[in-house]
Amino acid sequence: MIMRSGFSLALLLVFMSIASTVVFGAVAVTISNSQASSKYDLGVESYVIAESGIENGLLRLLRDPGYAGEVLAVGPGTATIVVTGSGPYTITSTGLVYDFSHTLQATATYINGILTLDSWTEIYP
Repeated sequence: MIMRSGFSLALLLVFMSIASTVVFGAVAVTISNSQASSKYDLGVESYVIAESGIENGLLRLLRDPGYAGEVLAVGPGTATIVVTGSGPYTITSTGLVYDFSHTLQATATYINGILTLDSWTEIYP
């Protein structure tokens, strides 16, 4: 069997294009998974920062029943704490890291110097 001149080159180009398509596809999937993982991590971090805000709010409220809230720097993000009410108190904390945020809300009662946590929930937009 006699091969025509250039057939090997054409065959090599076909296999190279298939191989490069597979490699580029694998790289695209890897990049996509890496970005999704990073977004998940930032979401978890914003939740943890919101939890820190609630805990800080409870501690400050225990020390000072007139505490109204603050903006608290936590790692790379912030927790915005707002305390409303007087019995029961409602503590709302929004954890923000870059564009990711979570909001948690807790209610507590303060009677005779004893602060009792009544509920703790996540607020969905």
